[in-house]
Amino acid sequence: MTPAGRPLPGNRWDLLDGVVPDVPPTVSVVVVHYDQQAELDRTLRALARQDHPADRTEVIVVDDGSPVPPRVPDGVRLLRQEDRGFRAAAARNLGAAAATGDVLAFLDADTAPEPGYLRALTRLPALAPDCVAVGRRRHADLADAPPDAPVERLGPERELPEPAWLVDAYRRTGDLRQVDDRSYRYVIGAVTACSRALFAEVGGFDEGFAAYGGEDWEWTYRAWLAGAVLAHVPDAVAWHDGPDWSGRDGASRAGKNAEALRLADLVPVPGSRPRGLPSARADVLVHPPAGHASPAQRFVGVDSVLAGLPGAVPAPDDGHADDDRYDRVRLDVVLERPLVADGSGAVAAAVERVAVEGLGELALLGDDGAPLLRVVSRRAAARERRWGREDLFPRATAPADGLTPLTDEPDLEAYLGGW
Repeated sequence: MTPAGRPLPGNRWDLLDGVVPDVPPTVSVVVVHYDQQAELDRTLRALARQDHPADRTEVIVVDDGSPVPPRVPDGVRLLRQEDRGFRAAAARNLGAAAATGDVLAFLDADTAPEPGYLRALTRLPALAPDCVAVGRRRHADLADAPPDAPVERLGPERELPEPAWLVDAYRRTGDLRQVDDRSYRYVIGAVTACSRALFAEVGGFDEGFAAYGGEDWEWTYRAWLAGAVLAHVPDAVAWHDGPDWSGRDGASRAGKNAEALRLADLVPVPGSRPRGLPSARADVLVHPPAGHASPAQRFVGVDSVLAGLPGAVPAPDDGHADDDRYDRVRLDVVLERPLVADGSGAVAAAVERVAVEGLGELALLGDDGAPLLRVVSRRAAARERRWGREDLFPRATAPADGLTPLTDEPDLEAYLGGW
């Protein structure tokens, strides 16, 4: 059974420009809180002023073990979890598990939305359930401001700088119209929305994150691999009380490094994983030729391809493909026939092309016109499987330069010795 909504090719959320849902979606807003009553008051009052229909909006506050339980108005659900350190990931999961709306919108207690925020942010996930939408988090010094002051007026009056790296990223990518395998870094969990169906399919936030930052990027990367469409919605503005993390007193390089180390263990894509140390998780799997191939042919094919693909590992043949080591695989390199790669970088170039061009598959063809090797995007496969389609990502072919079919039994000793 296919999901309701519109399947989008590639990352083409712009195909929905100007389209609005026939009926506003039911939205569950999950607000994570810890010992910030004044900020929470401001955010809840801002949510009460939304132009999204109140009867289609559910607000759930999840308290991360504050010393004193927060006060919430009638109609707002309050959930609490034990104080065991910074557990925003677990709090978001708790709220999502209790939610009943078709769309989940995640907010932090210190991030107050302008009146049009929910309508703007939830439009895309309501129209296309693959979409992960991120709003615009602006910053202001809201300390001591009346909690009922309109945030759309108060924020600009007290504005602080936005993080330049993020503003530049949205400009460069056309609000995430042009994305790649590392664009997860531009999704900020405090201003994010997705369909409840996609959240359930991807799984919740990783509760192993026990300090500020990183859990939103790790979740977004898993969503990306599951076929998510990433979109920045600049009209969905929410105001964070205080500067960006990098501008806060006490922000340290050590803290940011701790986040990077955790992500390096969980996100094996180049640019995030270790450069020389072995990665804890596989990024690319190389599959041996199926059918009639001798052990030596299989060995030479897989080994010669792996030699030119840092970060790739052989596909498991012991039935343990569901092991955690393989739960972040981005691409499958499938040997269709016995072959040897000559070290010219042909397979690495094919892998790079699939990533850069957003292809669903690239087949490298032998002289006979039949595929010798295919590079397959798991992101594309997941989206197309979800919708029962095979046309949501482009496919391409190229000559198998640098690959030679093995029609005879190879001299394994000569291959290994290099003669």
